[in-house]
Amino acid sequence: MSTQRKPEFMEEDLSEDAVHDYLEANHDFFERHNDLLSSLRLPHVSGDAVSLVERQVSVLRQKDLKLERKLKDLIEVARVNDTLGAKMHQLTLRLLSANNISETLEAVETALRAGFNADLSVLVLFGEPAAFDDIKVGRFFKPIERESESLKAFATFLKGSGPRCGQVRDSQRDFLFGRETDEVGSAALIPLGKKSEIGFLAIGSADSNRFHPGMSMDFLSRLGGIVAEALKRY
Repeated sequence: MSTQRKPEFMEEDLSEDAVHDYLEANHDFFERHNDLLSSLRLPHVSGDAVSLVERQVSVLRQKDLKLERKLKDLIEVARVNDTLGAKMHQLTLRLLSANNISETLEAVETALRAGFNADLSVLVLFGEPAAFDDIKVGRFFKPIERESESLKAFATFLKGSGPRCGQVRDSQRDFLFGRETDEVGSAALIPLGKKSEIGFLAIGSADSNRFHPGMSMDFLSRLGGIVAEALKRY
């Protein structure tokens, strides 16, 4: 009689990845094994054990809450953009109806102060200052020769092609808003024309977070484009 023993087979433990891959490939597994589904118990954050179905419902609720919050954020962004769009439309209409540069500047200043809630704003226009002696719009309007020494503080910005946002240096603040102004937490510099060929618009805020480098520049770019085209008429 042969004493040869039959080979023994060792069962390897299934890895978590193998179980995961199998369930992912067989979505109907628990439909075919309802008894197993109802018997599975999973720990809950409260410490109590819940069934797999209850856990799935809880996960779905959490996803729904995240989607709801995301939807609310998107709706808020859309509402803000719609409001800004309406204000830009009103500014455009006022600029179209302006008959001279004085009325154009007044329209921009009013829109920034009353429509866009700017704490401080200045429109710097390149040209001979004496040519604008008859324009009276207060400290909002600052005509200056582009080669002026006072503009050295803005050299990097003037070489750029888009708006700049963030904190301003003391020399920039003093030139734009005056040495006695100390409530400028942040500011936006908006070129008028390519590489500020006409000048630039400066908007200051007491809020240090109002204008920052990470914010969207689309609105500021559009504002600069509209104002630049309006000024080109004169």
